[in-house]
Amino acid sequence: MKFYISAAGIKRVTISSPGGAIGKGGGGCAAARRFPGRTLILFLLMLAIVLPFIFVRFAFLVLESASVCDSPLDCMGLRLFRGGDTSLKIREELTRALVEETSQDGNGRGQKGSLESFDELVKEMTLKRRDIKTFASVTKKMLLQMERKVQSAKHHELLYWHLASHGVPKCLHCLSLRLTEEYSVNAMARTRLPPPESVSRLTDPSFHHVVILTDNVLAASVVISSTVQNAVNPDKFVFHIVTDKKTYTPMHAWFAINSALSPVVEVKGLHQYDWPQEVNVRVKEMLEIHRMIWRRHYQNLKDSDNSFIEGTHEQSLQALNPSCLALLNHLRIYIPKLFPDLDKIVLLDDDVVVQRDLSSLWETDLNGNVVGAVVDSWCGSNCCPGRKYKDYFNFSHPLISSNLLQDECAWLSGMNVFDLKAWRQTNITEAYSTWLRLSVSSGLQLWQPGALPPSLLAFKGLTQPLDPSWHVAGLGSRSVKPPEEILKSAAVLHFSGPAKPWLEISNPKVRSYWYRYVNSSNIFVRKCKIMN
Repeated sequence: MKFYISAAGIKRVTISSPGGAIGKGGGGCAAARRFPGRTLILFLLMLAIVLPFIFVRFAFLVLESASVCDSPLDCMGLRLFRGGDTSLKIREELTRALVEETSQDGNGRGQKGSLESFDELVKEMTLKRRDIKTFASVTKKMLLQMERKVQSAKHHELLYWHLASHGVPKCLHCLSLRLTEEYSVNAMARTRLPPPESVSRLTDPSFHHVVILTDNVLAASVVISSTVQNAVNPDKFVFHIVTDKKTYTPMHAWFAINSALSPVVEVKGLHQYDWPQEVNVRVKEMLEIHRMIWRRHYQNLKDSDNSFIEGTHEQSLQALNPSCLALLNHLRIYIPKLFPDLDKIVLLDDDVVVQRDLSSLWETDLNGNVVGAVVDSWCGSNCCPGRKYKDYFNFSHPLISSNLLQDECAWLSGMNVFDLKAWRQTNITEAYSTWLRLSVSSGLQLWQPGALPPSLLAFKGLTQPLDPSWHVAGLGSRSVKPPEEILKSAAVLHFSGPAKPWLEISNPKVRSYWYRYVNSSNIFVRKCKIMN
């Protein structure tokens, strides 16, 4: 084969076979093949443009086929020159890998050595070129480890929150110490309560008798101050404070010094009661059983796997509050014996604040029942989050399931009207003791620690519902958040729960309803910096 190039310029290329002729002659010559030079240049230019795109597409398919396709040839053969949506297949492959990983590690716990951050995950996948199954495995372990850390943080935060609720602030210690000192050096702090001219009111049924069982001086002062300030006729109220021997001195000193701000107040210590031996034995037995229930509940919580279940775990920790073992909390079942000369009382807890006149409570007809209490909550009928019977009792036990309905609302304690005359005609106190003994014989598994569960059983069928506006409770819990208008219109606000208003962990917005009744002008309140 020979090539001939014209000297006049590259306008054509003539290719001939051997023995052929060039030009016009050449009778026996094969037909010449001629290619214009411009066509060849265009062809080469097109190749230069297309080849990079083909190379990029080829490289992309090879990389994609490593984790998606069954084989690289399958991807290249089917999708080299056509686009394809691979997201569906990727999702299916990833789902299958996650399912396989979950079935292999069914306990739901990540393993030691799993990655802890997204950056580490990207680095791991990039450097070691892992397949999609390894990616799913590593991702799952990392997410499970992060989930466990979040759950652990929630658990510890809740635990520390409850531990903070068990302490007594320094300012309250200061107040008690200063009042005790004042009792010893100031004769006015030791004056008789109530004064001799008011002693007859202590048993007069025409007055409104309010009973408070507490060892907190500041809390008792707020209860009485708020009740008096919102009363239409404050002189009709008589307050009976029952406290322990340790708190009797500062409690007496406070109300003796501030007698001008309060109506008739009686302060009595438990050591001043002369009960029969039979009652003392029953009280000791009652306290011992409650301690046994508390210890069992504590051991069960300690042996648990520390899994955090919001709401349930909070109730379990709240049941371990030391107040569940306080004698003053359990003595309310013996109120008829504490006040044998009274017929009708209103019992207020020390963590309440009164916002309306309570006089009409003594005129409430209990229809032959013993206790008047709020059953339904502010959120509507049969609305009582966190205080249904199932929140207090073990309904897997036949003794409980045969006496109560688990979805019924338990009545609120903390602001109750008691007809002591009707109480004395029943066997409520004996029924309370009977249920305690049944709890012991049933392995201490009938209810959570506290004085309320056995009281709910003892008072069953003897409760008169009150209007929900009388009592809004749960303000010491983080889960209860009533609207502002409900808080303002309620007669009694009850800070039931761990976050008492005198603690720093309480809600500042709700706490303001309580602090407005603290006597900020008192010299001991200022010196102990209670308002700070």
